[in-house]
Amino acid sequence: MAEAPAHPLHKLADRIRDKALALGFDAIGFCPATLGPEVRERLTDFLAKGYHGDMGWLADRTTQRTHPQALWPEARSVIALGVSYAPEGDALATLAKTECGNISVYARHRDYHDLIKGMLKHLAQFVVKEGQTTLSATRTGEPPQVKVFVDTAPVSEKPLAEQAGLGWQGKHTNLVSRSHGSWLFLGEIYTTLELPQSAPSGGQCGSCTRCLTACPTQAFPAPYQMDARRCISYLTIEHAGPIPHALRAAIGTHIYGCDDCLAVCPWNRFATVSRQIKLQPRPDLIAPELADLVQLDDTAFRQRFSGSPIKRIGRDRFIRNVLTAIGNSGRQELIPLASALCHDPNPVVAEAAEWAVTRLEGRTP
Repeated sequence: MAEAPAHPLHKLADRIRDKALALGFDAIGFCPATLGPEVRERLTDFLAKGYHGDMGWLADRTTQRTHPQALWPEARSVIALGVSYAPEGDALATLAKTECGNISVYARHRDYHDLIKGMLKHLAQFVVKEGQTTLSATRTGEPPQVKVFVDTAPVSEKPLAEQAGLGWQGKHTNLVSRSHGSWLFLGEIYTTLELPQSAPSGGQCGSCTRCLTACPTQAFPAPYQMDARRCISYLTIEHAGPIPHALRAAIGTHIYGCDDCLAVCPWNRFATVSRQIKLQPRPDLIAPELADLVQLDDTAFRQRFSGSPIKRIGRDRFIRNVLTAIGNSGRQELIPLASALCHDPNPVVAEAAEWAVTRLEGRTP
């Protein structure tokens, strides 16, 4: 008995998948533009416990964040996409070099937002064109519409990616992929097309707790829960004020973000180095010396981090991070450089400098 011909929208999904991979995406899946009530419950609990800290934007537009059609009522499907940024070698190797600062892998190259948004726009144009052709052939529906998102709108990227079969949210709350480990940038295309849902990815964390025990600041009160107020990425990027004294020593030499929980994931053994040339690390950002970084003024900071996501936090917040790392470095030769900032015009920088000097001199901060 002959097989029934594939539905036109299934064929369209296959063409979209092929185009996405040709454009440089490493993962793609489709799901309805809806999310289950557990997503809202999880976010509500996160906010109620104050785990979001200074990130007030997470508390804004929670309905749109947990209900895609509240953000765009016409949306029927979500095309979830991933780009691997898996590094070559050990992402945590530079932590052993106490004279250097450790920058998160995702920030060692150009800002991924620009790269992925451009790729999404190319794919979105293809979706509209091919979708129009498909709908015209079946004489159904209005011309397709699309909207693209990359981490800058109230979109629950990880739950949507999980629903679309890209992976699952691990115990560190980030997405884990069978093929790419914990190293995926995510983006979405909302569309009015009703595309077939992708199959689940399979895979699970099982009994593994490596990500939870790897966290230097114990930011995970329980599996699948994160208190951002204790997370090094939050403290060095989103948090604008002084870093809490109780957490400073645990930060070590991290100066922008943290990969500890991601890097230890066993699923990373299946990941291959990112094929994106624009995501290859800049040599000067792999293991930058603290002595050089701490001397940056605002102009030098902007020049050095032009095109980098690091530029977003500004010189003062970055120098605060560098001074924290200097205080944890144990390198007394850095005392004069830290001392020079004890009277910095920015009070947060000045306080961090005093803390670093006190710590390096062996006095209790």
